[in-house]
Amino acid sequence: MIEHTLLHISGITKRFPGVLANDRVGFSIAPGEIHALVGENGAGKSTLVKIIYGVMHPDAGEMHFGGAPYAPARPSEARAHGVGMVFQHFSLFESLSVAENVALGMNKEAVGENLDQQIIEVSESYGLPLDPTRLIGSLSVGERQRVEIVRCLLQNPRLLIMDEPTSVLTPQEVEILFKTLRQLSSEGCSILYISHKLDEIRVLCDRATVLRGGKVVGECDPTRETARSIAEMMIGGALELPEPQKPDLGEERLTVTGLSKESDDPFGVNLDKISFAVRAGEILGVAGVAGNGQVELMEVLIGEVLSDNDTIKIDGMAVGHTNPTQRRERGMCSVPEERLGHGAVPDMSLWENTILSARSHKGMENNGILDLGVAQGFGREIVDEFDVKAAGIASVASSLSGGNLQKFIVGREILQTPTILIILQPTWGVDAAAAADIHRSLQDLAKGGAAILVISQDLDELMLISTNFAVISEGKLSDPLPTGSISIEEIGLLMGGVHSSAGKEVA
Repeated sequence: MIEHTLLHISGITKRFPGVLANDRVGFSIAPGEIHALVGENGAGKSTLVKIIYGVMHPDAGEMHFGGAPYAPARPSEARAHGVGMVFQHFSLFESLSVAENVALGMNKEAVGENLDQQIIEVSESYGLPLDPTRLIGSLSVGERQRVEIVRCLLQNPRLLIMDEPTSVLTPQEVEILFKTLRQLSSEGCSILYISHKLDEIRVLCDRATVLRGGKVVGECDPTRETARSIAEMMIGGALELPEPQKPDLGEERLTVTGLSKESDDPFGVNLDKISFAVRAGEILGVAGVAGNGQVELMEVLIGEVLSDNDTIKIDGMAVGHTNPTQRRERGMCSVPEERLGHGAVPDMSLWENTILSARSHKGMENNGILDLGVAQGFGREIVDEFDVKAAGIASVASSLSGGNLQKFIVGREILQTPTILIILQPTWGVDAAAAADIHRSLQDLAKGGAAILVISQDLDELMLISTNFAVISEGKLSDPLPTGSISIEEIGLLMGGVHSSAGKEVA
């Protein structure tokens, strides 16, 4: 068996306090195979690929690479064997050039004398053209991912690991990426592909290994499965998907008029004359490629950055000069994109993290005195209602997988029953079942009269749950359109700042 595979792992076990992340995991990847690794949040996928890449070390089990024993002590050893990895969150320095970032992520012996020329040749040969002299801060998100991929390709990888590679790409950029991966596969490079977008796995991958609770529970040919059947293998039961809603819309709850704001970040995006309204019962979706003003828009809407007072109104009252706490007191809740450090304090427990945003809405304080029992009770409610996999509410936020922490933060905000909810990337890194639960919760909240603004790069998500949607590009927002009035392909062009015959030019 080992002789006929590139990577063979058996009995891989990894324990953390209170958690068995990997439980005797075993599977193999053939040369040139595109192999999917799928599973619920907390199933053990991230731990496993970190072991393969040398970031972590197993407690038990063994690996063979190219028929020889393989146990990298660090990522540089994995790279020396021919293993490359593109992480979900890029490891790039914005103030450095493409070439400088590429050099930092390569083993010294792999850096040639003329790195600039190597980058140009390799990037163009795989349809991922890059200018090695450009600063990372000037690149789009899709171009930044190219830098990560080209950095791996320059080291002639035999195995390329990709973690949620399409979460920040337009449909057009996804097609380019898939073409590159298929070319690599045809040249004999194996690819281990992790994604919660199961339709992508069906289109791209040759085989899939399914993890549940740290164990391998199955293997399948994705081309012979549906997205639903793969999801049900992951969760071990039936998957209930949300149905599109036809809501009854009420009064405008959040109105934004002529909002312009220069970013203090040298690599940030300036907001330019943004206007829209969200009514009670409405879910307004905002699509856009990352780095086009989504974060800046959210910061202004929730009060982390102030604006002219009359540009933002909650239930008709101007709030542009008010801070986040004051806006929360008027019924606004929010879920930021950055989970650790913004949505939650990494070294605080889950129940302590409830205090950050829910102390007023959930009655946790009285005359400046915190009621810790209420906070702990609310923490347990979130964990139970949103099926957060954690050792307990005393677990620190940083101990949770990304998807489980996302479920906790989303649950913390939704269970406060806000009248306005602003949420950025609601299901980023969340498995299919959890995403369906979050979508239903958003629909139920809107049905109860809340106005919801969902900012996401997942077009399928926006098409499923949004009443209306708009596109943000270079800090400008298109006019909202009814969901279903424009195709995903046309939305993708708008996201890239291209004219669309079906909708207004982003201007």
